[in-house]
Amino acid sequence: MASEPPAKKKCLGSDCSNEAGALQCPTCLKLGIKDSFFCSQECFKRNWSEHKSMHKTQSNLLHHFVAPKAISPDAVTGYYNPFPSFPFAGPLRPVYPLSEHRTVPKSIPHPTWWQDGDPKYSRSLINRNKIDIHDAKGIAAMRKVCRLAREVLDLAAAAAKPGVTTDYIDELVHKACIERESYPSPLNYNHFPKSCCTSVNEVICHGIPDQRVLLDGDILNIDISLYHGGYHADLNETYYIGDRAKADPDSVRVVEAARESLDEAIKAVKPGVLIREFGNIIEKVAKQKDCSVIRTYCGHGVGKLFHCPPNVPHYAKNKAVGECKPGMTFTIEPMVALGKYRDITWPDNWTSTTIDGKRTAQFEHTLLVTEDGCEILTARLPDSPGGPVPMPEKKVDGAAA
Repeated sequence: MASEPPAKKKCLGSDCSNEAGALQCPTCLKLGIKDSFFCSQECFKRNWSEHKSMHKTQSNLLHHFVAPKAISPDAVTGYYNPFPSFPFAGPLRPVYPLSEHRTVPKSIPHPTWWQDGDPKYSRSLINRNKIDIHDAKGIAAMRKVCRLAREVLDLAAAAAKPGVTTDYIDELVHKACIERESYPSPLNYNHFPKSCCTSVNEVICHGIPDQRVLLDGDILNIDISLYHGGYHADLNETYYIGDRAKADPDSVRVVEAARESLDEAIKAVKPGVLIREFGNIIEKVAKQKDCSVIRTYCGHGVGKLFHCPPNVPHYAKNKAVGECKPGMTFTIEPMVALGKYRDITWPDNWTSTTIDGKRTAQFEHTLLVTEDGCEILTARLPDSPGGPVPMPEKKVDGAAA
């Protein structure tokens, strides 16, 4: 009797329904992940930002987060660069050791990854294009968790001053989450070691809070995510540290380009608008300010799951699947750079920087699509720290132009 033909493999592209071809992700092969096939090179590249999360999970499950010490820690401070031979793209360096792992009281509900680091659902192929529509109860829960997340971000931003370490900011964030009976969503997510992301200067995203002191002239993105009442919130902003950053035309240009691009994209959110349209708006604003848009990372659905459909690319002419419908909640979080849009990742497997070491900025809101527009669930409050800064006047021979 003839044997049954083998089952056809489905392409892993989240926005694709094609049958898989022979192209398999090379990183998956190195990590021992089987059956990660795509229908084409174009589909693989388009879905890379989402697919690579599988690598983080598998790699960290095998190795966990253990940073090797440099040969000679500073004799006075005990601090060290854990990756002394890495070809960093810019002047920023990690400053270790990291502080002790922070814990959350068991009385506060924990997400699935709190113990083993594996979000579990991130590799599921079930309903990968299904976008959740919240009912009235879900919308109320999202409004609450997003309000709490805004409170925590504002507390962190108020503390972001010259002389403060990013680890201190992480400590404040962790305590503020607990005070609000919330779990900081990043903590142990794919083994991320801290409760928030702090991305300085050339760091695009996923910066790990450490012992580096913030300097007058830095720009700092603080990314906050909370889990409360069974729902997640997600938001971030980039802040000027001290006064020197506000006087630096390039720093102001990139920060305000990121801020404006998000604001303009949000104006377009309403039922019927295609998800792919936001990237066209964002890249137009960025180009007007002579900046580029990072392509590796994208916005995402957020709610009962930390990251879920839809994917929201920030660059023009993308092929994102889906359209806005009332009850959807998702983030738009453009990352804009002064130089090239390409990125590199430090050996910590998280910190992503621009490939040329030039500065980059990001802003993010969690949005609810309403019947006639959208509601910014993580909107700034009247007393929120930060905010827009005007372009400094150009100097000509020491005088204002």
